[in-house]
Amino acid sequence: MRDSIYTIPVNEIFEDNCGCPICNMVATLEERTLEYIMGAAMMEPDVRIQTNEQGFCKEHFDKMLKRKNRLSLALMLESHLKEIEENKVVKPKKSQGLFKKKETNEDADNTCFVCNKIEWAIERMFDTIIKMYSKSDEFKNLYKEQPYICYPHFKKISKYACENMDKKSYDSFINDTIKLCRNYLDEVSADVSHYCKMFDYRNSGENADWGNSKDSIERAIYFLTSKNCE
Repeated sequence: MRDSIYTIPVNEIFEDNCGCPICNMVATLEERTLEYIMGAAMMEPDVRIQTNEQGFCKEHFDKMLKRKNRLSLALMLESHLKEIEENKVVKPKKSQGLFKKKETNEDADNTCFVCNKIEWAIERMFDTIIKMYSKSDEFKNLYKEQPYICYPHFKKISKYACENMDKKSYDSFINDTIKLCRNYLDEVSADVSHYCKMFDYRNSGENADWGNSKDSIERAIYFLTSKNCE
């Protein structure tokens, strides 16, 4: 399959062969989006309209706070707060004695500019992955050689493939994806169980063999949530 602006970033991440490749994609996209929004894009009117309306989740507010450009964040907060003041904190309208569901739905405010950009880009990367898997034996082998796929991203890419892949390619792809998730699931489950057993008095002592279990709690949480423990 010929390289393009879509395949090159995917190839680079899969060639790293380190951890969950989709987690690595998300981390790359997140870093680029944060750099973008905290840089010159912050002053672009169309971008500011989006950030005023969508805001940011706590996780991405925290990550922006850790960066040096606090003025950029303050300017975005200034106009975002103004948007809330003028259009959000208002008296809800009533319809036949009941609040209109559309106007009182709290989920409408639980949005984040960075999360939305990542979701948009990940869907396009998923599309590139399944096309590369279907057309390139080299990439198919590279996909199989990944260390693992975490549980949240296993669910997402499996669903996307089910909805967008032809049956012939899908059967092979989903079997490889299950294997990548299941093998690590078995490994981390065994390590967590071993960790628990080490608290039995019969396994205590200076020569106690913890194996690979000492960081099993952190690895299990990462596998289940795709988030590192901090």
